[in-house]
Amino acid sequence: MENKTMTSKDFMELEHHHGAHNYHPLPVVLCRGEGVYVWDVEGKKYFDFLSAYSAVNQGHSHPKILNAMIEQAKTLALTSRAFYNDQLGPAEKYITEFFNYQKVLLMNSGAEANETAIKLARKWGYEVKGIPSNEAVIVGVEGNFHGRTTTIISASTDPTSTTNFGPFMPGFHIIPYNDEAALEEALQNPNVCGFWLEPIQGEAGVYMPEAGYLKKAETLCKKHNVLLMMDEVQTGIARTGKMLASDHEDVRPDLLILGKAISGGFYPVSAVLADDEVMLTIKPGEHGSTFGGNPMACAVAVAALEVIKEEGLMENAYKMGEIFRTRMAKFVETTDLVTLVRGKGLLNAIVINDDEESSTAWDICVKLRDNGLLAKPTHGNIIRFAPPLVITEEELHACCDIIEQTIRDFDA
Repeated sequence: MENKTMTSKDFMELEHHHGAHNYHPLPVVLCRGEGVYVWDVEGKKYFDFLSAYSAVNQGHSHPKILNAMIEQAKTLALTSRAFYNDQLGPAEKYITEFFNYQKVLLMNSGAEANETAIKLARKWGYEVKGIPSNEAVIVGVEGNFHGRTTTIISASTDPTSTTNFGPFMPGFHIIPYNDEAALEEALQNPNVCGFWLEPIQGEAGVYMPEAGYLKKAETLCKKHNVLLMMDEVQTGIARTGKMLASDHEDVRPDLLILGKAISGGFYPVSAVLADDEVMLTIKPGEHGSTFGGNPMACAVAVAALEVIKEEGLMENAYKMGEIFRTRMAKFVETTDLVTLVRGKGLLNAIVINDDEESSTAWDICVKLRDNGLLAKPTHGNIIRFAPPLVITEEELHACCDIIEQTIRDFDA
C-alpha cells in the first residue's frame, strides 16, 4: 500500500502509469463519502452531483446498507449457484413483490443484465413466438447506451463505442429514438422478438422522449407480439421521482432491466425481471454467473430497496427535481452560455451553448470542482446533474448557488 502522504497528483500519476486509459476522469481523487458529500485526499469537501452514475441514490455509505453488507460478510459471502443459499430465495421474493413481477434473475453489472435480457428475448422469440432459428431481431434506438460488451456495442450508434471493435453481432435493427412511425414500421417484421430502449437516455445527455412515446411503444409491442425491454439501470430505483421512469406513463415492460442503485453503490448487483412465460424459457445450464445472486449481493439489494421506501426517496427526488429545474430554468433566461435544462426527478442536465467538440462543458465542470461541486460532461456540451436522492432542499439550493455563480463567472 502507498503511504497516506501521497497527494492527488501522486495518485493520478500512479493510475496513469499502471492502469488502462479507458476513462478520462475529472481531476479529483476521492477517499471518503457520506450522504451527498465526498472528500478528496487533501480533505476538501464536495457535493457529489453524479452519484456514481446513479448508483448511490441512497447516499454514500448509507449505514443500513453498510450494516447489511458487514453482517452478511461475517457469515457467508459466496457459494456460487452450485448450491442453494439462505439469502437468494428471500431476496427474490422481496424484489419480485417490490416491482410486481413473477420472476427475477440476479446478475452483477448493468451490462450483464442487458446481456441477460437479450438472451431472454431471443429465447422467448424462438420458443414461444416461433421465430425461425437464428433469425431473431431486436429493435434498438439511436443514441442508446446499454453497456460496453461486444454484443451490446453491436447495437450502438456511438463511434466511440464501436470504432475498431468489430466484427459485430448481427440481429439488431436500429431506429430513431422517439419515433413512433419508425417503430411501427420496424415491428412489421415477424422476426422481431424485442424492442430495447432506455425510458430516458442518460449517457446521451438526459434526452427524453415526448410524453406518451413509451405508452405508444408498449401498445405497439403488444399489438405485434414483441417484448418491451426497458433498460432502467440508470433511471430506475426512484431516480426520476417515480420508482421506475416508465412509471411516469404507467408502462409495465415485459423485461425490466435494473442495476446501479439496486445495491446503493456497495456491491455490483443487477437484475432482470419478467413473468414466467419469458423467464422460464431459460433452463439450467443455459445462463448464469458465479457471483450472480450471491448471499452478500442479496442482503445488500434488499437493504438498498428498503432504504428507498423507508426514507421516501422517490418522493424527495420528485420534489427536489421540481425545485432544481425551476431554478435552472430561471437562470437560463439570464445567460447565453446555457440554452436548456431538462430532466425528471433528480436526473437532469443543462445544455451548454456550444458544439460537442468544444471543451467548454469540461472546463465548467473543472470550475465547479474548484467551487465544491462534482459533475461530469456527456456528449461534449451537456452537463449531467444527478445528486444522491437524500439531498435536502437547503443543500440543493446551496448547489444551485454554486452552479449559477460558476457559470456566471465563466461567462464573464
